[in-house]
Amino acid sequence: MPRETVPAELARRVREAARHRCGYCLSPQRLVMARLEIEHLLPVSHGGPTEEWNLWLSCPLCNRHKADRISAADPETCQRVPLFNPRTQKWGEHFRWSADGIRVIGLTPTGRATVAALHLDDDPDALVVRTYWVLAGWHPPTDV
Repeated sequence: MPRETVPAELARRVREAARHRCGYCLSPQRLVMARLEIEHLLPVSHGGPTEEWNLWLSCPLCNRHKADRISAADPETCQRVPLFNPRTQKWGEHFRWSADGIRVIGLTPTGRATVAALHLDDDPDALVVRTYWVLAGWHPPTDV
């Protein structure tokens, strides 16, 4: 299925609302070598429209891992729960950074399920890059 084009003005508003960073791993556009992607929170394959309320930013790694998922199993309870919605939920209520600032830790069923589904704590590429960001003093973000 061809990917729907997001109008430029709508994309600009989404990027500004997301503060130019991934809604899941908080990677900022200024540190990511690929363009952050406008993603459908409710995927098009599930009937999600290309409207502002349904769009957010995602880095290519998180977007690839999320794919068309809207829910996942909480590893602690094995219950299926909705994935984190960066447009309507607060990151700091569902996640925190590990002591070394490299891994995302899920705090709630939604947080834990999102961490597992999007590999926020174990994607080898993300862990290496975050390690360098921590060493440079650029990470983790403190405004969550």
